[in-house]
Amino acid sequence: MTARTANDQRFREFKMPDVGEGLTEAEILKWYVAVGDTVADGQVVCEVETAKAAVELPIPFDGVVHELRFPEGTTVDVGQVIISVDTQPGAGPAAPEQSAPAAAPVAAEPEEPQGRQAVLVGYGAAPSSTKRRARKQPAQQAASPVAAAVQAELNGRPAPGVAGTPAAAEPAPIVPGTAAEKISPAGPRPLAKPPVRKLAKDLGVDLASVVPSGADGIVTREDVHAAASAATAPVAEEPAAVAGVPAAVTDLAARETRIPVKGVRKATAQAMVASAFTAPHVTEFVTVDVTRTMKLVQKLKEDPDMAGLRINPLLLVAKAFLVAIKRNPDVNASWDEENQEIVRKGYVNLGIAAATPRGLIVPNIKDAGAKTLPELSTALSELVATAREGKTSPAAMSGGTVTITNVGVFGVDTGTPILNPGESAILAVGAIKLQPWVHKGKVKPRQVTTLALSFDHRMVDGELGSKVLADTAAVLENPQRLISWQ
Repeated sequence: MTARTANDQRFREFKMPDVGEGLTEAEILKWYVAVGDTVADGQVVCEVETAKAAVELPIPFDGVVHELRFPEGTTVDVGQVIISVDTQPGAGPAAPEQSAPAAAPVAAEPEEPQGRQAVLVGYGAAPSSTKRRARKQPAQQAASPVAAAVQAELNGRPAPGVAGTPAAAEPAPIVPGTAAEKISPAGPRPLAKPPVRKLAKDLGVDLASVVPSGADGIVTREDVHAAASAATAPVAEEPAAVAGVPAAVTDLAARETRIPVKGVRKATAQAMVASAFTAPHVTEFVTVDVTRTMKLVQKLKEDPDMAGLRINPLLLVAKAFLVAIKRNPDVNASWDEENQEIVRKGYVNLGIAAATPRGLIVPNIKDAGAKTLPELSTALSELVATAREGKTSPAAMSGGTVTITNVGVFGVDTGTPILNPGESAILAVGAIKLQPWVHKGKVKPRQVTTLALSFDHRMVDGELGSKVLADTAAVLENPQRLISWQ
């Protein structure tokens, strides 16, 4: 058994898994372990943020942490190794790796299939799927010192020593227009994942000129960004590059803060743009007297049968919306662009927009239409608590059919909400305020709020949307309809 094989069996590598619906990358938010810590199978070692949620990653084997490949705050592609573990910590120092002579390269023998590593429930990467072939050293590299010097210069490293020349000697200068300048690099093709190659192409960066910092000589996103920044950085010896720029402009730039948009915020921005310019939005408004509903909220808080449950106006708004959808089931649908069909749903997954430190997320209550008021209260409380802790799973945010956004908690009267992609309607609930209102022929102070319903006009016409909004308002105006309309 070679030293490399022994080390491969001893040091196990844990790769960034696909933690939700084909996502290609995730940001490492926090490491829960350090080098030298003992870990056990199933222990959470880090928290990562994808475009959908923050997820904790458990390690699938026992041992001692040997290496953390990336620091916190780094965005890592799915499939890259993020941590290695020494599964035989008592075996002493690792054996030095042995490599075959360059003059007689030997093809790597196929490894025996080991199955999929269970990095998360339902996920895993086959070990052979990410196995890299050994680099081949081109013969002409040794035969062409000039080409080797050119490649070393492009890679940002000192030129290697060649036969008859001291290793520390500098390469001969290349005169513009000479044949040496036109020699193409003879080095191997730079190693980089497809997303990184696309990034380099978009930024106009030649990968051959980038110094790789990733494992096994892989060029990372950070390497490409660093190369792009270096290429566009102003030269200190040329003050004329900034000549003529007013001092006020530079002062303003110094007072600006740039915040990278990534993770949940980036996904939200992309989804909102796609929704706003794909689904034809229509928004309707209604102002309603909810005094009776507010009295019912107070009575439910004092009801022994509802003891321990969170009772608030949002709970009754959700119930009223669900009753309105039951009376108008065609509103609970989605648009199938490929087949040009309207897909009406026989269930209601009610989304609740929640503001979190990482951005706006919309988890949903599965099959909310079939829940009783106590069950709906429990589900709503769990949803909000999980969102505030940043523990909402990708599954909890998928499959929604309609959404409620409560802008009233910020003191806002109402707004024109944008549909969550793939959904048919979203209800905005404004602040409930004491206002003068005509009640039984007299002007009296009443609890009043404004509701706004946005819907997809491809499948919800004005009549249907108006009925849903009017029925929701009618239930809130007279909550007795919660019984009579069920």
